[in-house]
Order: sequence, then structure tokens, then C-alpha cells
Amino acid sequence: MLVVAHPDDDAYGLAGSVALHADDPGFRFTLVHATDGAAGEIPPGFPATRESLGAVRRGECRNAWRALGRTPDRHVWLDYADGKLAGVPSEALVGRIALLLEEEHPDVVATFGPDGITGHPDHIAVGQATDAAFHRVRVAADTGFRRLLHGAMKASTFERWNAARLRGGKDVWDPSRVYHLRGVPDETIGLEVDTTTVADRIIAGLSQHRSQLHVISDPTRTAANWRRSVGREFFVVAWPPRSPGDPVLNDMFEGL
Repeated sequence: MLVVAHPDDDAYGLAGSVALHADDPGFRFTLVHATDGAAGEIPPGFPATRESLGAVRRGECRNAWRALGRTPDRHVWLDYADGKLAGVPSEALVGRIALLLEEEHPDVVATFGPDGITGHPDHIAVGQATDAAFHRVRVAADTGFRRLLHGAMKASTFERWNAARLRGGKDVWDPSRVYHLRGVPDETIGLEVDTTTVADRIIAGLSQHRSQLHVISDPTRTAANWRRSVGREFFVVAWPPRSPGDPVLNDMFEGL
């Protein structure tokens, strides 16, 4: 189960792992969106209004998973207001996610970590609620709940990408600012997935988020650079606890 805040959040961090397991017998993929992204940016000339953007982005999300080649087996929209998740009573959000976890009993749950990858308050709120729901349901469950993952960017990757932006004369990401990328220490990464063999499928999905392409991808980025940028997925293994020196996993189901 992947629990995120907005359409296109799901198209980044876990799409490659889903593509890699798309045809596995017994693989079930549940996707949960807390909002429909209705408060997102509307680029000049794009055929959407503030009133219609949420519906447009839901459609883009459906198209993205079709383009990747593996649609969710279950897709739930919680219908909270975009940009307002931090103001939702914690118990309400935790309770709704916990109910879905009780229904699905997933082996692996993925969401945002405390940094929200971009510091977005919606990302942080849905990540905190998913963590709380996971542990609440896990302690009473006799199946599932074997791994909790936080999508992340390695600090070394962040620094390399920022250096490239600086060389190109672009503004660098400032991890103290909301909506800017930020990295986590490399040694905290417990799962690194090589997704180069499905990079074109990931990009096909990302490209369907047409209303947000100006945010998703720099228009000057080459096709080769885009493939390289989606060639790895990184996660902090939030549960079970890792010990110093534990090997980095290469697949979300490795060892389960």
C-alpha cells in the first residue's frame, strides 16, 4: 500500500518498484491519495480552472498508471482539501488510514518520512498519520505489516543534483524552504532499488501529469538525463528497526 498526499506524489518514488513487480503472481497494489491536488499550480494556457483542476488531476493520475502499465488493484481518494491536511484532526486521518490497513493487511506500506521530501505540510501530515496507523494496526495483526518504508532522497544525490543546477545557472534547492527538495543522510537509506530497466515506463507515467509537468521536469532536461534521474528509488526502512551495518536491501519485498 502506498499512501500519499497528491496526484503525482505516487508517480515518483514507488512507480518503478510497482513496474518491476507488475506481473508477479499474488502482487496486489493499493494506492491511497489524501487529496486530489486541486490547489496545485495551473500553468498559463493549460485547459483547467481552479474549480476543475482536482478532477483533471484525478484523470491524469489514472492515465499515468495506465501508461506505466500497471494500474492499482484498489485506488482510494480520501477527499481532503489540498493544502489543508495539517489542519485535519490527527485521529480522523489516522483512523481512516488504519481502516484501510485493516481491510488490506499489506506486507509493505510506503509513505513520506518526516521531511516530506520537499517539506510540504501535506506530505508530512499524511506520512505521520500513516506511520501511526501502521503501528496501531500492526500490533494486533496476524498477517501483513512486515515493512514500513519512507520515500527519500540520498544526501549525496541531493548534493550532486544541486551542484549540477548551480553549474547550469539555475537556482539551487534550499532544504530549509517548503517545496524545495531535501536529502537524508546516505547511511539512513535501507532500500535502494535499481529501476533502470523500467525507467521509460516511469517517465511515461510521469508525463501524463500534464498539468504539473512544469513542476515535475525542467523543460531543458534531456531524455537521457530524465532516465538517469528515475533510475533509482531510495527509502528509509522505518520498520522493522535496522541495526548499524545491516545491508541495504535491493527490493521492497527482499527478505520477507
